[in-house]
Amino acid sequence: MKRLLLAVGATALLAGAAAAQDAAPKIGIILGFTGPLESITPFMAQAAEVAIAEVNAAGGILGQQVVSERADSTCIDAAAATAAAEGLVEGGINAIMGADCSGVTNAILTNVAVPNGIGMISPSATSPGLSTVEDNGLFFRTAPSDARQGVVMSEILMDRGITEVALTYTNNDYGKGLADSFQAAFTEMGGTVTLAAPHEDGKADYSAEVAALAATGSEVLVVAGYTDQGGRGIIQNALDTGAFDTFVLPDGMIGQDIVDALGAGLENSFGQYPGTDSQGAAMWQEIAAAQGFDGTSAFAPESYDAAALIMLAMAKAGSTDSAAWTAQVMDLANAPGEQIFPGELAKALELIAAGQDIDYEGATAVELIGPGESAGNYREVEFKDGEIVTVRFR
Repeated sequence: MKRLLLAVGATALLAGAAAAQDAAPKIGIILGFTGPLESITPFMAQAAEVAIAEVNAAGGILGQQVVSERADSTCIDAAAATAAAEGLVEGGINAIMGADCSGVTNAILTNVAVPNGIGMISPSATSPGLSTVEDNGLFFRTAPSDARQGVVMSEILMDRGITEVALTYTNNDYGKGLADSFQAAFTEMGGTVTLAAPHEDGKADYSAEVAALAATGSEVLVVAGYTDQGGRGIIQNALDTGAFDTFVLPDGMIGQDIVDALGAGLENSFGQYPGTDSQGAAMWQEIAAAQGFDGTSAFAPESYDAAALIMLAMAKAGSTDSAAWTAQVMDLANAPGEQIFPGELAKALELIAAGQDIDYEGATAVELIGPGESAGNYREVEFKDGEIVTVRFR
């Protein structure tokens, strides 16, 4: 009887393994579909799904069509994000494209991805703290760390002759990480931050915060917040009271929705978010336009690249197991190999199948360094006549 039970158990295990092998590769897309980035998140998700559709049109991965499932990180609620990620894991995902905001990304990575051995590639989590998190080699990001953004923002200010600013930042991992990076870089370059003050999202009135910032006498306000939340509230109050008319906006603050809402109020302002003028960027923008959305929307190209890298890594590993595919990501994203751009995922799959090396350039001139993160290129922008206008790339 014992032998019979062992035999039955072994048969069941083999059947389970076969079923897992036959299951379609599944990617969880977890982003803040509600919350302070909800106006740019749809373009991020759509960009990832464009990559998935492109791979499926080429025959899919491992003989199967890739499927995806969306989940809401909320961007700011770690408990809700963790629960959403757990639901994806229970649904059989093999990878996570996401999350978006740094705090929830850390929560998902620590509480869900690492314990369950699920690989993640985030297109937008930028906190410097994620560079040193214990991830068992499962975490990558196609957006650069805010350690880099702080330097770029400081350089932009110095190039414009601005050596004194006030600073407000959203009181979470993203805001604090960026504020610290910016202050350190700006001070080292000879600049002065007259006040660095956190703000809470979700408030109806930011008059007290704006009054304290205005009392410093600074004429320029750096707002390291979220485009659909407290950052926008800070700017609106400052405009209403005449406290400031020049704002510096980092990546979390830039989206067409805030430009539409504040209009001429941003005419004197400028900022930066990840972007490049590479060959791949131009190709991506054409693809996105054909799909009916703006390919330059913040973190949309990074989302295409994140999803593409996941699938190409699975193809190279010959497996959807995260331990296998995550081991391939760094090689795929860097030289040597034939360069691969947006719209060329079918070509990449053919080269991989033939045992040839590829260098995935993608939509953002991908180059992964250190602990699996982007080396970083930025688009400097201004806001003119209701549009986000690119000034230069850095």
